[in-house]
Amino acid sequence: MRCHWAAWCLVFLLGFGALPAALGGADPRVATLAAEVRGKGWIAYGARSAKGDWDLWLMRPDGSANRNITNTPAYSEAAPRFSPDGTKMLYRRLPPNATISHDRWGFQGELVLANADGSNPTVLGKPGKFPWAAWSPDGKQISCLTPKGILIVDLATKQVVRKVPRKGFYQQLYWSPDGKWFCGVSNHFGQNWTVARMAAATGEIHAVSSFRNCTPDWFPDSRRLIFSNRPKGQAGYGFTQLWFASLDGKARGLLYGEDGRHIYGGALSPDGAYVLFSSGPKDGSGAAGRGGQIGLMRLADAPIVTGKSTALRKVHPKTNNGPVLTLPIGWEPHWTYADVEASK
Repeated sequence: MRCHWAAWCLVFLLGFGALPAALGGADPRVATLAAEVRGKGWIAYGARSAKGDWDLWLMRPDGSANRNITNTPAYSEAAPRFSPDGTKMLYRRLPPNATISHDRWGFQGELVLANADGSNPTVLGKPGKFPWAAWSPDGKQISCLTPKGILIVDLATKQVVRKVPRKGFYQQLYWSPDGKWFCGVSNHFGQNWTVARMAAATGEIHAVSSFRNCTPDWFPDSRRLIFSNRPKGQAGYGFTQLWFASLDGKARGLLYGEDGRHIYGGALSPDGAYVLFSSGPKDGSGAAGRGGQIGLMRLADAPIVTGKSTALRKVHPKTNNGPVLTLPIGWEPHWTYADVEASK
């Protein structure tokens, strides 16, 4: 297959973060969006290096000031997650040739605690320990989803201070910003791939969205969830879209979708005004490959459908067509408004 050299170079540079993605954009609304978010903190994400391993990268929300913050050929790093105050991050460290599992990455590798800029990394346990580690709202504890239950671990001592039955939750567990809930993927309700929430104090659980859902995360207000959803009734295999729902699941709607693309890694900016996601042509959004194209949009512009998307526009006729800021190729982006440089 032939590929024009200049075009290939541009794709390569965007994929490894050397250029702000807004450059050369034909839609002036995209340039406006890029300028709007440029100074709003930092985004961390995982992506392949030129040597083929996975590293962590840090960039401004418009794609500028992008740099590799781990650069460790002896390891692969993935799934960075800033602490609530933006001074630290957690991530998984794996062997350099490891294949990252889109569904089970939280069980893979070692858990590492580092400064928000990637400096001073400290391995917290042997491979497989502290699975699906997620920050508590005060940043002093982590929740871990294990086959035997949900463990609450004190970060300073690494001791388990509380244990909660997992009640069918099996991956992607996150603590709500207000500390009252966990969200995750559950089979408790007789159907796999149900996004559900659990009361952190009592263990009571509620289904939020059933049938082919995954990668849930919280809105900053702790009153809504963002998640990937593959709705029923799509022709053929169907494609994964980005949705939101209230905690009872009754108020729900499309955020972003495109025929021919699978949308994962949905996350909100710290103030809830913007949406991050990754997009790829294959299920899993490229976790086993190079990652997916990271996109950024305003929540106020939702729902957005891009591309021709004849089938999706037929189901959702009242949608917008952007703007969406195209960022580098990567996986599991996370956003902080903190001054990352001050974490050194």
